Amino acid sequence: MNVVLLRVGIDTGSGGTHGPLFRDGSFEYLPIPDLTDGKGIDERTYGNTEDRHGRTLVEYLPESHRLRMRDQSMHVDPEFETFTYGDPTPPKAGLRHLESGDLLVFYCGLQGWDFFSEPALYIMGYFEVEFAGRTTDLPDRDVRQLFGYNFHLRHDKVYKRQRNRLVIVKGSKRSRLLTKAAKISAYGRDRAGRRLKVLAAGMQEVFGDFGGRISIQRSPPRWVHDSHVGGAAEFVRSLP
Repeated sequence: MNVVLLRVGIDTGSGGTHGPLFRDGSFEYLPIPDLTDGKGIDERTYGNTEDRHGRTLVEYLPESHRLRMRDQSMHVDPEFETFTYGDPTPPKAGLRHLESGDLLVFYCGLQGWDFFSEPALYIMGYFEVEFAGRTTDLPDRDVRQLFGYNFHLRHDKVYKRQRNRLVIVKGSKRSRLLTKAAKISAYGRDRAGRRLKVLAAGMQEVFGDFGGRISIQRSPPRWVHDSHVGGAAEFVRSLP
């Protein structure tokens, strides 16, 4: 079995903010902007998409960004309606080796919305893997049937451009978007002494230290070592 941690969602480098964390521990997942061909292609925007609280997502953006971002298309990936994720880039290529029953654990940046809580990284959901591979591993008809709601398949021009290198992951019905976020980060320092987010000491007991590479601020997928897989899977599945 494998357990993999993967960062997703809006952040200060892609979107200009973090997602909202509420006082009761609930949260909202904000996708990154869709920058297809520089201007976006998806019909879902921060201004026309509502969250689980009935607010439009643009309300969570800094006030100075709202007018500009209201009509900005979003890159909704992963999506938790049919549980799919896709990525054509080399850093995510290894996800094609996930197998049925593995856990792909998504974490994102959140900060306090109705109370003060500085930005941190939180587990926000996971897929129990049903299928993983490249789109070329399946007949085109099956890809479209299983992954038709995924961003990369919703738009033919995107799919045709990326098809030969697109890695796709399908979660089973046991996959979940959490109701409460689980904090996994603390602050450490890089070699230049600059502050950055690392896997918190308590979470290293759960997930291990990835061979000493504990920075999770902007990182490639982190594969949990075999020695910690069982405990990590039990912890993730226990989250509310």
